[in-house]
Amino acid sequence: MTSTRVIRRISASTSFDRIALATAAALAYAFGAVLGAVLGALPASAADFVMKFGTATINETQHQFIKFYKDEVEKASNGRIEVQIYPASQLGPIPREIEGVQLGNIQGYIGPVDFFVGVDPRFGVFSAPMLFRDEPNAAATVHDAAVQKAMFELAAPKRMVGIATLDLGSSNYGAKNPILRLSDFNGKKLRINGTELERQKMAKLGATGIGMPLSEVVPALDQGTIDGTISGLSVFVSFKMNDLLKAVTNDTFIISIAVVSKPWLDTLPAVLQKVVLDAGAAVQSKAQAWEVDFTKKLASD
Repeated sequence: MTSTRVIRRISASTSFDRIALATAAALAYAFGAVLGAVLGALPASAADFVMKFGTATINETQHQFIKFYKDEVEKASNGRIEVQIYPASQLGPIPREIEGVQLGNIQGYIGPVDFFVGVDPRFGVFSAPMLFRDEPNAAATVHDAAVQKAMFELAAPKRMVGIATLDLGSSNYGAKNPILRLSDFNGKKLRINGTELERQKMAKLGATGIGMPLSEVVPALDQGTIDGTISGLSVFVSFKMNDLLKAVTNDTFIISIAVVSKPWLDTLPAVLQKVVLDAGAAVQSKAQAWEVDFTKKLASD
């Protein structure tokens, strides 16, 4: 083989290698650009734990409590816990949400204590008429350390840990035909939260109390299954029941409790368990103050 042929072969081989190297470099650059774009679209750091927090209502105090709670937990945990907010029964009707918390499928829930009578019938005492003098008295009562501790202890055996209690304002009767006197209750079918005390109260007034989750109330009013409902003023407004109901009156106040799932809580490191529990107390007074201003605004509109 002459030296010229050897040089030509080396040159040809070198050219091929250069083309291969250039192609590989181009592919690597393109892949890197795609990977960079994907990674750039993702959060800087994903949370270690996700907390789905639900409620049946929307655009009122319970919904606002979860918003405050989300800010507090995510800040205090340095982003290790992500709180996802699900209002308006997005996680299911109220009984299913409570069951979900007990099982650990749902990590947090806030709702009126009346719906927890299936957990412990003693929760139903808060639906007694004339139990509180006024809204400040209702809030002060359920924020009292001894009362709140007793409420949390009712939930504890059922795999739920209480983190906050709230007064949600007056519990109002709203009906298609106005209820302005005791005789107006006679013969009416009214949706109630489902406590035995409420049923007995309706019976003594000559009405029929029908237990029903909030998500079913508007269709039931439309279809004539019920003549009216017991709900908070904010619920009448946010669910647009004011188009269906003529007037409202009240005889007690709505008390709400926020709980987290014990099975889920047990999976967290101790430092994050403390964050989850402390956050409830940290935002309780803030949410209660928001409720007072919110109710005043609703009453004036």
